[in-house]
Amino acid sequence: MASDNSGMNSAVSSLDRIRREAEAELLSVCDEATAESFRIKYLGKKGLLRELLKNVKDIPEEQRREYGAAANQLRADIEQKFDAAPWGKIEQKTAESFDPGMPGFPFPHGSIHPLIHIRNQIRDIFLSMGFTMSYGPEIESDYYNFEALNTPKHHPARDMQDTFYISESVLLRTQTSPVQIRVMEKQKPPIRSIMPGRVYRNEEISARSYCLFHQIEGLYVDEGVSFADLKGTLLAFARRFFDEKTKIKIRPSFFPFTEPSVEIDVECFLCKGVGCSICKRSGWLEILGAGMVHPNVFKSVGVDSEKYTGFAFGMGLERIALLKYGIDDIRLFYENDARFLNQF
Repeated sequence: MASDNSGMNSAVSSLDRIRREAEAELLSVCDEATAESFRIKYLGKKGLLRELLKNVKDIPEEQRREYGAAANQLRADIEQKFDAAPWGKIEQKTAESFDPGMPGFPFPHGSIHPLIHIRNQIRDIFLSMGFTMSYGPEIESDYYNFEALNTPKHHPARDMQDTFYISESVLLRTQTSPVQIRVMEKQKPPIRSIMPGRVYRNEEISARSYCLFHQIEGLYVDEGVSFADLKGTLLAFARRFFDEKTKIKIRPSFFPFTEPSVEIDVECFLCKGVGCSICKRSGWLEILGAGMVHPNVFKSVGVDSEKYTGFAFGMGLERIALLKYGIDDIRLFYENDARFLNQF
């Protein structure tokens, strides 16, 4: 019996000791940090007061009720004194003196991506010429991406496109030209539209090439459209986009969906034709491919090539951005480095 009383006396002594220590520590609580430390130590889930309650099993059964009541009372007392501690008044005073009219913390602002800058400038120029906007899917069928554009299976021109195939007949589009087919299927001439979008090619990533890039396609179909209209449209675009005195040079080329096909160079806007590192000392910069719409393309969409003619062109936004901003690595457009993007 003496040992039972001894265990109870020891437990009660522990409660008294913790009360004294807690009350002493409360006097040093002066801010939120020290208050949180005190709360964890005494009132937390693993705090000293919870540990005392776990020791009830070591108290003689007839004395457990008395011990439990004393431990719970101690916890209630400490919680009450903790809530009324001086640090709480200090925090309340700070909250009451807060001025909600003060300016907040400055947050950094994003900027428009350089490729979007280029796209918007090109878009606005062609919209002012009477072109509309059209869009098409990035996951495309082999028919729209190749066959309807006069590029059947085993055509040599397919070697120019390193294609990402999803299945035998489904792929990631390699150009925005399929949108031409979709537009002509749904709309009868006259048609005057530009088609911006992402395209994908299985190319090795380097400073000059990437596995995805952006194009803007253009299409104009009507009665009596001539190569002179193509030249005049692209010259007007170049002069507005680059400079009023910009000259263009037309070179023969090959694209399966246009005939004749050409590539367009503009006079280097940095050196004004003298020759520099950007234009490889030639004085000229290649910016796009173009040509008169091939009769086979008209045939695939049911447009009478005897009645209607048209021209198409396509330009890569990354290439134009590299040239206009003097950037030497295409990968910078996709790395999301804020130091680079904030320059625009």
